[in-house]
Amino acid sequence: MDTENTNITGKVVVITGASSGLGEATARYLAERGATVVLGARRADRIQALAGEITGKGGQAFALATDVTDAAQVQALVDAAVERFGRIDVIINNAGLMPLSPLAMRKLDDWDRTIDVNIKGVLYGIAAALPHMQRQQAGQIINVSSVAGHKVGPGGAVYSASKTAVRVITEGLRQEVKPWNIRTTIISPGAVATELPQSVTEPEIAAGVGQFYAAVAISADSFARAVAFAMSQPEDVDINEILFRPTRQDL
Repeated sequence: MDTENTNITGKVVVITGASSGLGEATARYLAERGATVVLGARRADRIQALAGEITGKGGQAFALATDVTDAAQVQALVDAAVERFGRIDVIINNAGLMPLSPLAMRKLDDWDRTIDVNIKGVLYGIAAALPHMQRQQAGQIINVSSVAGHKVGPGGAVYSASKTAVRVITEGLRQEVKPWNIRTTIISPGAVATELPQSVTEPEIAAGVGQFYAAVAISADSFARAVAFAMSQPEDVDINEILFRPTRQDL
């Protein structure tokens, strides 16, 4: 067994936004390395198929339809993981969307959805996992921010605000959970090939984002490897933040 796997095998990992992109790639990657993955997303057919694929290869997986904007559904996902597998070692709060637009366009519905998924969804994941991890005196909470959580550009004010919030929340959490030996990690990807650009509702902006991603985006496995790196450290090592981009990305 290689060193990377030693602290991944046997861990129970809950992943939101697991029906595509970062979540899907990470579920496969961790399952191949012996983790038990519990998959949450709104598209039940997609996560059921992924769970079936993983178990068909001898892995451990379970899927439950989950809308992260509903705290009760997120709680149900985490509780199902604990009930089925006895514990939760890691939660990856990955579900997110990126409906970019200038503030002057006043796309209030997009703003609400961004806050509900990108901020509240992360908070609901923390709220669901924390009592179990406190009881276990162990666990790791991995929250997905973005390069946009480190810098903002025109059209990205609300999205960048949401991803900055993820970083702030996670840093506050890091300081609060020391008594229970819980680790916290922020992962901030740049352009990674996912369905995220499809959440842009403004056609002209969507076209530009699509062209940018087509030119520079890297595989979602890059994110999965970052997760595995943070997870696989000895329990006394807390990788708090990883920021990565495609080598070609200048933004």
